[in-house]
Amino acid sequence: MTTQTLNTTPQRAAPRFTLTPQLRLAVTLTALTLAGLLTGAAGEFLLRVPAIMWAGYILAFLAGGIPAGREALRSLFVERKLDVDLLMVLAALGAASIGQAADGAILLFLFSLSNTLQDWAMGRTSSAIQALMNLNPEGATVLRGGQEKWCELGDIRIGDILVVRPGERVAADARVTRGQTSVDESPITGESVPVDKAPGAELASGTVNLNGSVQAEVIRPAGESTLARLVGLMEQAQTQKSRTESLAERWESPYALTVLLAVPAVYALLRYGFGLSLDTAWYRAMTFMVVASPCAVVISTPAVMLSAMAAAARGGVLFKSSAALDALADVRTVAFDKTGTLTQAKMTLTRVVADDEGAALALAAGLEAHSEHPIAQAVVTAARERGVTPEHVQDAQAIPGHGIEARGADGAVVWAGNTRLAGRNGAALNAAQHAALTELGSQGSSSVIVGRGPQVLGVMGVADALRPGIAQALTELRASGITHPVMLTGDRQEVAQTVAAELGLNEYRAELLPEDKLRIIGELGAQPGAGRVAMVGDGVNDAPALARADLGIAVASGTDVAIESADMVLMRSDLGKLAGAVRLARDARRTVITNLVFAFGVILIVAPLAVAGKVPLPLGVIAHEGGTVFVVFMGLRLLRHRL
Repeated sequence: MTTQTLNTTPQRAAPRFTLTPQLRLAVTLTALTLAGLLTGAAGEFLLRVPAIMWAGYILAFLAGGIPAGREALRSLFVERKLDVDLLMVLAALGAASIGQAADGAILLFLFSLSNTLQDWAMGRTSSAIQALMNLNPEGATVLRGGQEKWCELGDIRIGDILVVRPGERVAADARVTRGQTSVDESPITGESVPVDKAPGAELASGTVNLNGSVQAEVIRPAGESTLARLVGLMEQAQTQKSRTESLAERWESPYALTVLLAVPAVYALLRYGFGLSLDTAWYRAMTFMVVASPCAVVISTPAVMLSAMAAAARGGVLFKSSAALDALADVRTVAFDKTGTLTQAKMTLTRVVADDEGAALALAAGLEAHSEHPIAQAVVTAARERGVTPEHVQDAQAIPGHGIEARGADGAVVWAGNTRLAGRNGAALNAAQHAALTELGSQGSSSVIVGRGPQVLGVMGVADALRPGIAQALTELRASGITHPVMLTGDRQEVAQTVAAELGLNEYRAELLPEDKLRIIGELGAQPGAGRVAMVGDGVNDAPALARADLGIAVASGTDVAIESADMVLMRSDLGKLAGAVRLARDARRTVITNLVFAFGVILIVAPLAVAGKVPLPLGVIAHEGGTVFVVFMGLRLLRHRL
């Protein structure tokens, strides 16, 4: 065991929601559309002032219609595709042509609102990659010609000798040539315990040197480093990520084409087939267009998704888009990162093997109080929680790669560390202590040997503690319909096996690099009956897998990169909320289908009656708006959902 002389744990800044220019424009146009609608309605029905009425409705038509019309024309001429944008604009103009400008303004406002709800999730890919790139330092101290020199990242070459001091990030993949230290590799591998590094050991770019200055020879340029590869994986995973389309979106183009072709056909049939007057045929055709306008269809999905997302947010679960909520409804397989997700990423004293546990713990706490190493802090915390007073020691000195030594009150050398430190002090473990050390190693726990001179006083086990309530959370998740939970970790096989056994997980994969997790996510999705695959993680090393999975889920205590890469975030880092989110997503899916069936049902019933002249325009508007109110009410019902 080594010690840490200063706290170098990177602090994660709280993620902030920023209003992008595109989203700011969308919100502004939606607000202007609503303002125009309200002004026009006031001028028409309350004040009865035509100038105010037309000023309001013209504002609503311009703010709500121009963006939709521009998008419709782009889809038509660039993508060769008819979409609902064009139908909405024509329906609004058709309503205005027969004296129902208010109905046209309502259509445009609701359509504008539904589009704005989706804009805020854009730009996630660039944000995630930028957050990942921020792990790279701007440069490093390089030893050239016997002199230390600061070099920019791009100037570092293979063969350069990096001088890496405590608290610094490694700028490029390198091999230690001089010195000993321990390194936090969790950003890259997910390893929860700092890893000791001696001459010959490799250092990965983006990792943090915890203690001890080392010199290391660069073995790969910065552009080909571990961190650079991780950025590439992020970019690849983001482009491969499948997009979930709602049922309404799949029907959008054929529905718009059908209605657009039907309107002139209805007019021609009534005018020339049945000999109706021009005014009567036009009136019925426009009534048909208003009735057939997809307001209820378009708002069906956003009304449900917005309400479900609000309910989830109230319960501590943030969905970044309605597509993420929709994807969760199909998830059957969930892959969990271990460190920081299933565990707390916090070392805890799990076992003390000693003839006098209190004396051994007191001495260990007295020694480790002089270190900020995670394992040392676990020992100190355990002593405090158990009411053990640390033994006073003096002249404490860290020995990189070994542990810590000091002098006790009687002047004897006291120490705490690994077997190398025990050998350094001429101490030998007895059979019981050796068996305990072997058992702790097989369980994946880190060991601390504490002694006085050549005498070993005890052996202690320290391991990453499970999150409180995590076993119950996994049980509830299975009850919600998740049939295949899997644990993925960069930790050793022994650690993974122990944690999986404690949680009742039948499947786990250990000693994984980021590219391994990415590959396994694809393999899990290819298994029969796997459904969609979700990945739950918290670290930089999880980011590619979070982006590649059908649904990426991050815990809020994780890194910015994981949060930016994920599709949903557990804001309280409480996996117990995940089962409730699954149930909410499936309820939302059922509600969307119900809304769409109802909305299309109203159109299929009322539209033919409008053509036959059995439904006058006012009644058609009531049917149309009634359908909209119904689907919105069905969506708002989800606000009562509790996770």
